[in-house]
Amino acid sequence: MDISTIIFRLVLAVILSGLIGMEREEKNRPAGFRTHILVCVGSTLVMLTSIYIFEKYRQITTMDPARLGAQVISGIGFLGAGTIIRHGPSVKGLTTAASLWAVACVGLAIGIGFYEAAIAGALIVFITLILLSSISKIIYKKSSYLVIAIELENNPGSLGEIGIMLGRFNVNIRDIEFIDLDDMEEKNALVRFTLKLPHGLTQDRVIKDVSRHRDVKSVEKV
Repeated sequence: MDISTIIFRLVLAVILSGLIGMEREEKNRPAGFRTHILVCVGSTLVMLTSIYIFEKYRQITTMDPARLGAQVISGIGFLGAGTIIRHGPSVKGLTTAASLWAVACVGLAIGIGFYEAAIAGALIVFITLILLSSISKIIYKKSSYLVIAIELENNPGSLGEIGIMLGRFNVNIRDIEFIDLDDMEEKNALVRFTLKLPHGLTQDRVIKDVSRHRDVKSVEKV
Protein backbone atom coordinates (compact mmCIF):
# COMPACT_ATOMS: atom_id res chain seq x y z
CA MET A 1 0.00 0.00 0.00
CA ASP A 2 1.58 3.30 -1.07
CA ILE A 3 1.57 6.54 0.91
CA SER A 4 -0.93 8.25 -1.41
CA THR A 5 -3.53 5.54 -0.70
CA ILE A 6 -2.99 5.86 3.04
CA ILE A 7 -3.35 9.64 2.98
CA PHE A 8 -6.43 9.45 0.73
CA ARG A 9 -8.18 7.06 3.10
CA LEU A 10 -7.40 9.17 6.16
CA VAL A 11 -8.57 12.37 4.44
CA LEU A 12 -11.77 10.66 3.29
CA ALA A 13 -12.37 9.60 6.89
CA VAL A 14 -12.04 13.24 7.98
CA ILE A 15 -14.51 14.44 5.32
CA LEU A 16 -17.21 11.82 5.91
CA SER A 17 -17.05 11.88 9.70
CA GLY A 18 -16.80 15.67 9.72
CA LEU A 19 -20.08 15.83 7.83
CA ILE A 20 -21.81 13.81 10.53
CA GLY A 21 -19.98 15.51 13.39
CA MET A 22 -20.93 18.95 12.08
CA GLU A 23 -24.63 18.09 12.44
CA ARG A 24 -24.08 16.94 16.04
CA GLU A 25 -22.04 20.09 16.78
CA GLU A 26 -24.85 22.34 15.55
CA LYS A 27 -27.24 20.65 17.98
CA ASN A 28 -24.77 21.16 20.84
CA ARG A 29 -24.37 17.46 21.57
CA PRO A 30 -21.66 16.09 23.92
CA ALA A 31 -19.72 14.56 21.01
CA GLY A 32 -19.45 16.95 18.08
CA PHE A 33 -17.28 17.79 15.08
CA ARG A 34 -13.81 16.94 16.42
CA THR A 35 -14.89 13.85 18.36
CA HIS A 36 -16.51 12.24 15.31
CA ILE A 37 -13.44 12.98 13.19
CA LEU A 38 -11.08 11.50 15.78
CA VAL A 39 -13.18 8.34 16.11
CA CYS A 40 -13.37 7.80 12.35
CA VAL A 41 -9.71 8.58 11.67
CA GLY A 42 -8.70 6.32 14.56
CA SER A 43 -10.76 3.39 13.28
CA THR A 44 -9.41 3.97 9.75
CA LEU A 45 -5.88 3.91 11.12
CA VAL A 46 -6.62 0.68 12.99
CA MET A 47 -7.80 -0.96 9.77
CA LEU A 48 -4.78 0.33 7.84
CA THR A 49 -2.53 -1.09 10.55
CA SER A 50 -4.33 -4.43 10.32
CA ILE A 51 -3.70 -4.56 6.57
CA TYR A 52 -0.05 -3.60 7.08
CA ILE A 53 0.50 -6.31 9.69
CA PHE A 54 -1.26 -8.90 7.54
CA GLU A 55 0.78 -8.03 4.45
CA LYS A 56 4.05 -8.03 6.39
CA TYR A 57 3.62 -11.29 8.29
CA ARG A 58 1.26 -13.41 6.18
CA GLN A 59 4.19 -15.49 4.86
CA ILE A 60 5.30 -16.25 8.40
CA THR A 61 2.10 -16.93 10.28
CA THR A 62 -1.66 -17.14 9.83
CA MET A 63 -3.37 -13.88 10.84
CA ASP A 64 -6.88 -12.48 10.85
CA PRO A 65 -6.78 -8.91 9.43
CA ALA A 66 -10.23 -8.18 10.87
CA ARG A 67 -9.22 -8.83 14.48
CA LEU A 68 -8.18 -5.26 15.31
CA GLY A 69 -11.29 -3.89 13.59
CA ALA A 70 -13.49 -6.11 15.76
CA GLN A 71 -11.94 -4.54 18.87
CA VAL A 72 -12.90 -1.08 17.58
CA ILE A 73 -16.54 -2.13 17.24
CA SER A 74 -16.71 -3.35 20.84
CA GLY A 75 -14.43 -0.67 22.30
CA ILE A 76 -16.36 2.29 20.86
CA GLY A 77 -19.19 1.42 23.24
CA PHE A 78 -17.23 2.91 26.15
CA LEU A 79 -16.91 6.23 24.36
CA GLY A 80 -20.56 6.19 23.34
CA ALA A 81 -21.60 5.56 26.94
CA GLY A 82 -19.96 8.85 27.89
CA THR A 83 -22.38 10.79 25.68
CA ILE A 84 -25.50 9.29 27.29
CA ILE A 85 -26.90 11.56 29.98
CA ARG A 86 -29.78 10.99 32.35
CA HIS A 87 -31.82 14.13 32.76
CA GLY A 88 -34.59 13.52 35.27
CA PRO A 89 -36.66 10.60 34.02
CA SER A 90 -35.44 10.92 30.45
CA VAL A 91 -32.27 9.65 28.79
CA LYS A 92 -30.45 11.79 26.24
CA GLY A 93 -27.46 11.16 24.00
CA LEU A 94 -28.41 7.80 22.51
CA THR A 95 -28.43 9.20 18.97
CA THR A 96 -24.97 10.71 19.42
CA ALA A 97 -23.66 7.43 20.82
CA ALA A 98 -25.10 5.62 17.80
CA SER A 99 -23.54 8.15 15.40
CA LEU A 100 -20.12 7.61 17.02
CA TRP A 101 -20.48 3.85 16.56
CA ALA A 102 -21.56 4.44 12.94
CA VAL A 103 -18.59 6.67 12.07
CA ALA A 104 -16.29 4.05 13.58
CA CYS A 105 -17.79 1.54 11.15
CA VAL A 106 -17.37 4.05 8.31
CA GLY A 107 -13.72 4.41 9.28
CA LEU A 108 -13.18 0.64 9.19
CA ALA A 109 -14.75 0.48 5.72
CA ILE A 110 -12.49 3.30 4.50
CA GLY A 111 -9.44 1.67 6.05
CA ILE A 112 -10.00 -1.57 4.15
CA GLY A 113 -10.72 0.31 0.91
CA PHE A 114 -14.46 -0.39 0.76
CA TYR A 115 -15.17 3.17 -0.43
CA GLU A 116 -18.65 2.58 -1.88
CA ALA A 117 -20.02 1.27 1.42
CA ALA A 118 -18.22 3.94 3.45
CA ILE A 119 -19.58 6.85 1.40
CA ALA A 120 -23.08 5.37 1.15
CA GLY A 121 -23.13 4.58 4.86
CA ALA A 122 -21.96 8.07 5.86
CA LEU A 123 -24.58 9.71 3.64
CA ILE A 124 -27.34 7.50 5.07
CA VAL A 125 -26.28 8.38 8.62
CA PHE A 126 -26.22 12.09 7.76
CA ILE A 127 -29.64 11.96 6.08
CA THR A 128 -31.02 10.02 9.06
CA LEU A 129 -29.82 12.68 11.50
CA ILE A 130 -31.08 15.61 9.39
CA LEU A 131 -34.22 14.44 7.60
CA LEU A 132 -35.63 11.71 9.82
CA SER A 133 -35.23 13.91 12.89
CA SER A 134 -37.69 16.41 11.42
CA ILE A 135 -40.08 13.65 10.31
CA SER A 136 -40.07 12.02 13.76
CA LYS A 137 -40.87 15.36 15.41
CA ILE A 138 -43.85 15.84 13.08
CA ILE A 139 -45.12 12.32 13.79
CA TYR A 140 -44.60 12.74 17.52
CA LYS A 141 -46.50 16.04 17.55
CA LYS A 142 -49.47 14.40 15.84
CA SER A 143 -49.41 11.41 18.14
CA SER A 144 -52.35 11.01 20.50
CA TYR A 145 -50.04 9.72 23.22
CA LEU A 146 -48.10 11.97 25.57
CA VAL A 147 -45.60 11.08 28.30
CA ILE A 148 -44.78 13.85 30.76
CA ALA A 149 -42.72 14.02 33.94
CA ILE A 150 -44.19 16.34 36.57
CA GLU A 151 -42.19 17.61 39.53
CA LEU A 152 -44.53 18.83 42.23
CA GLU A 153 -44.72 19.54 45.93
CA ASN A 154 -45.81 16.39 47.70
CA ASN A 155 -48.90 17.92 49.30
CA PRO A 156 -52.04 15.88 50.09
CA GLY A 157 -54.49 15.93 47.20
CA SER A 158 -52.11 17.46 44.63
CA LEU A 159 -51.94 14.35 42.47
CA GLY A 160 -55.70 13.90 42.60
CA GLU A 161 -56.27 17.50 41.53
CA ILE A 162 -54.01 17.00 38.53
CA GLY A 163 -55.95 13.85 37.65
CA ILE A 164 -59.23 15.77 37.85
CA MET A 165 -57.74 18.52 35.66
CA LEU A 166 -56.77 15.97 33.02
CA GLY A 167 -60.20 14.36 33.29
CA ARG A 168 -61.87 17.64 32.34
CA PHE A 169 -60.04 17.42 29.01
CA ASN A 170 -61.19 13.79 28.55
CA VAL A 171 -57.56 12.69 28.80
CA ASN A 172 -57.14 8.97 29.43
CA ILE A 173 -54.40 8.31 32.01
CA ARG A 174 -52.78 5.05 30.87
CA ASP A 175 -50.02 4.85 33.47
CA ILE A 176 -48.65 6.69 36.51
CA GLU A 177 -45.09 6.03 37.73
CA PHE A 178 -43.33 7.60 40.70
CA ILE A 179 -39.65 8.30 39.96
CA ASP A 180 -37.25 8.04 42.88
CA LEU A 181 -34.30 10.46 42.51
CA ASP A 182 -31.61 10.73 45.18
CA ASP A 183 -30.93 14.43 44.54
CA MET A 184 -34.57 15.50 44.91
CA GLU A 185 -35.85 17.24 48.02
CA GLU A 186 -38.08 15.06 50.23
CA LYS A 187 -40.97 17.52 50.02
CA ASN A 188 -41.08 17.18 46.22
CA ALA A 189 -42.18 14.24 44.07
CA LEU A 190 -41.50 13.32 40.45
CA VAL A 191 -44.33 11.54 38.68
CA ARG A 192 -44.40 10.28 35.12
CA PHE A 193 -47.78 10.22 33.37
CA THR A 194 -48.55 8.28 30.20
CA LEU A 195 -51.58 9.95 28.63
CA LYS A 196 -53.84 9.31 25.65
CA LEU A 197 -55.22 12.57 24.35
CA PRO A 198 -58.63 12.96 22.70
CA HIS A 199 -58.87 14.20 19.13
CA GLY A 200 -58.25 17.94 18.83
CA LEU A 201 -56.38 18.36 22.11
CA THR A 202 -52.75 19.37 21.60
CA GLN A 203 -49.83 18.29 23.75
CA ASP A 204 -48.80 21.90 24.33
CA ARG A 205 -52.26 22.71 25.75
CA VAL A 206 -52.05 19.86 28.25
CA ILE A 207 -48.53 20.79 29.36
CA LYS A 208 -49.44 24.47 29.68
CA ASP A 209 -52.51 23.81 31.83
CA VAL A 210 -50.80 21.27 34.09
CA SER A 211 -47.93 23.75 34.63
CA ARG A 212 -50.42 26.25 36.07
CA HIS A 213 -51.26 24.06 39.06
CA ARG A 214 -50.04 25.70 42.28
CA ASP A 215 -47.98 22.69 43.41
CA VAL A 216 -46.35 21.93 40.06
CA LYS A 217 -42.69 22.95 39.84
CA SER A 218 -41.96 21.76 36.31
CA VAL A 219 -43.44 19.71 33.48
CA GLU A 220 -41.14 17.95 31.00
CA LYS A 221 -42.10 16.00 27.91
CA VAL A 222 -40.34 12.61 27.97
